[in-house]
Amino acid sequence: MATTLETTVNLFLESEMNSPLSWEVADLDANGGSRRGGNLVAYSRTCPGKEEPNDDSAAVITLDDGAVIMAVADGVGGAPLGYKASAIAVQCLQESLQGRVAGTDLRPAILDGIERANAEILDMGTGAATTISVVEVHSGVARGYQVGDSMAMIVGQRGSIKWKSTSHSPVGYLIESGAINEAEAMTHDERHYVSNLVGTREMHIEIGPAIPLAARDTVVIASDGLFDNLQLFEVAALARSGKPLARMNALVDLANQRMQGNQPGVPGKPDDLAALLLTP
Repeated sequence: MATTLETTVNLFLESEMNSPLSWEVADLDANGGSRRGGNLVAYSRTCPGKEEPNDDSAAVITLDDGAVIMAVADGVGGAPLGYKASAIAVQCLQESLQGRVAGTDLRPAILDGIERANAEILDMGTGAATTISVVEVHSGVARGYQVGDSMAMIVGQRGSIKWKSTSHSPVGYLIESGAINEAEAMTHDERHYVSNLVGTREMHIEIGPAIPLAARDTVVIASDGLFDNLQLFEVAALARSGKPLARMNALVDLANQRMQGNQPGVPGKPDDLAALLLTP
């Protein structure tokens, strides 16, 4: 008889967090033995000085077989109901994963959740849209799913970037092709454009490779409130070591400084910010 897995969900919708939230998670192997535990840290808040709702949403979904699914969605700024589109994206993902049968692959449920969100947002008929970046971690292996320019990365203990998602934007593709570097991207005229969104008929989901996680690897997922203000090497340096809450605080503090223009000569982009860290 198939066993239905229990699901624990932490949703962050229209959040205004004064400080990050941290809790322990455990990743189990197929026999129920401890394989790779860790800490999950979440943070989300609106752009400094913004009066409208936070367009960023985040979710952490854990299953009692040890699987952890992390997601960040960024409703399109300036579009109608961006905050609602991002909420729909993470809620559809949650609903798709609930009732999952033990031993089944996570991929179909994650893809179905994103496809459901796309259909639901389109049905609203308001022009709302959102990005989404998802990482599943199960039995010590991580895999990413990507729509838009919210990004995910896996950082090794010494700060090496073991994997990162590709930003679905003109500037993101220029970086991947080697036509420009990250520093040039920070001041590019088209850095705010996104070419792939949940809530559009042309949406496509990019599926990343399976990445075995070493004992000290860290998983980072965040909206462009982080990745448009910090370069990848800066994110990697701050996320790789220290206590879990201290890592997130360091990332958030630097992003805030950039957004508020407190670092002369360094470009900053005021924006909502949502970020998740899975640390050893």
